[in-house]
Amino acid sequence: MNTSFTPAEARHAVELLASRSLIRLVTEIDDNGAIPPRRLAGTLPDLSVHQLRSASDTARAHGLVRVAPGAGLELTDSGMELADLYDALARWARRHSVPAAVCEFSSRVQHVLGLLGPSLTPGNADRPGPLPDVRPISVKAEADLACVRTLLIQWLVGNPQTARAEPERAA
Repeated sequence: MNTSFTPAEARHAVELLASRSLIRLVTEIDDNGAIPPRRLAGTLPDLSVHQLRSASDTARAHGLVRVAPGAGLELTDSGMELADLYDALARWARRHSVPAAVCEFSSRVQHVLGLLGPSLTPGNADRPGPLPDVRPISVKAEADLACVRTLLIQWLVGNPQTARAEPERAA
């Protein structure tokens, strides 16, 4: 897949998708179903009120979650696809023991997004970016990473609002 983004679009998309609070919100809803807004703090106690508000506002603005009457925050189709993408990124990282053999889910996702971000721009296609203080990855890991990169690009193409600095507001 030869789709590329401007450096600003790629940076914005990776920063948005790598937000620990967004990763936690999307995966929690994916794993356990809708969360009533008043239960967010109890469901995700490791996140501050500010982080929860920011994550839910960002997720709504980018069409990843919606408020379902009587149920709370639930994933949209785009949000479910993002949860699947997060799972694929984390599986790759776990399979190849990066950034470490043992680490939390969101750290794995953030690491892989950091590797893939530079490859989203013209002139860098199909080249994962180096991260400081990380051992080089194997040829097999790099080949597997190309598959995960394709999934990321497919998701970004289907959700172009994530690459824009200001998402379009739903009417």
